[in-house]
Amino acid sequence: MSEWRTVAESAPGIDRELGKLEAELKRLEAEYNMFFAGRLPRPPSETRGRVDALVKKIDRQHLPNYGSRFRFSTLQSRYATFVELWDRGMRAREEGRPGPFVHARAVPEPDAPIPQDEHVLHVATLADPAAELDKLQALYETVAEARREVGLDAVPFPRFAALVQRQVEGFKQKGSAEVVFRVAVKDGKVAFTAKPMPVPAPKKKRKGE
Repeated sequence: MSEWRTVAESAPGIDRELGKLEAELKRLEAEYNMFFAGRLPRPPSETRGRVDALVKKIDRQHLPNYGSRFRFSTLQSRYATFVELWDRGMRAREEGRPGPFVHARAVPEPDAPIPQDEHVLHVATLADPAAELDKLQALYETVAEARREVGLDAVPFPRFAALVQRQVEGFKQKGSAEVVFRVAVKDGKVAFTAKPMPVPAPKKKRKGE
């Protein structure tokens, strides 16, 4: 009975830490997008340090139920995916290459040759667009600016929001909790794509759990 009580009492603490990790990860995602877009002078090393420490701290703990383990595995997988993308972007900047992140204003002049490689401008994950208006707005502004840069009119925000909502609902019906949206420019055209966030494989239990 005492062991069951300890596990039950630990659940709220784990949930608080997972909530904090989710909030910090969203903040880190937004700050990296601002950095690569030129709106932050330095990469968000402090925020990334906090996220990294939280991931390691929670990974060392016993997660009391499947829901907590699945939630953490999802956040951990998302963090690893973005770390790989951010680090590739940083290496490209240091080496003077375009890399995966190029601000929309980097689209060449009409007389200049158009590069064949795809330039990713913005990546965002959404689970409930109506409750994540800051991320939805940032995504919309990137798409609108990219369209203007290639000579297209910006789509009205309500129409864009409805499109994103339909995409999220469609993927949720297929079992995906979150959807990854990506804005890119390729061959002088704006590409706005959506795909389900990969579901992490079940984490193997440690001995003694």
